[in-house]
Amino acid sequence: MLSKGIGPMAARSLSIVHVPAFKLKWVFSPLSFCSSESKPRKLVLYSKPGCCLCDGLKEKLHAAFSLSGPDPLHDVVLQVRDITSNPEWEKAYQYEIPVLAKVLSDGSEEILPRLSPRLGVELVHKKIAAAFKQ
Repeated sequence: MLSKGIGPMAARSLSIVHVPAFKLKWVFSPLSFCSSESKPRKLVLYSKPGCCLCDGLKEKLHAAFSLSGPDPLHDVVLQVRDITSNPEWEKAYQYEIPVLAKVLSDGSEEILPRLSPRLGVELVHKKIAAAFKQ
């Protein structure tokens, strides 16, 4: 069992690899709970530099992705888009950021309901997992 003090290593699995004629060595690799045949699930976070709400949501999302449980999110890919780099995004989201969108199988995006900055990581995890089940 990993202790809480491990920090960034908590999102990695631990395995032992036997190398002939050498000592056993520890190998850390990213956790993978999706089959190699399935595509990773994708989220887009529309943000801009200096947005503390955006930065807070990004941190909570990364923490939520590393939680284990019945609905793991380890395979979720988060793309952060700076709305100031695209006039269409800026016009659409300038007063709404942070905006979180789920990328659908056809490549289109579905805007998800706004997540309160006061939500804990566990609740963010549950809401994102529920969004991917729909």
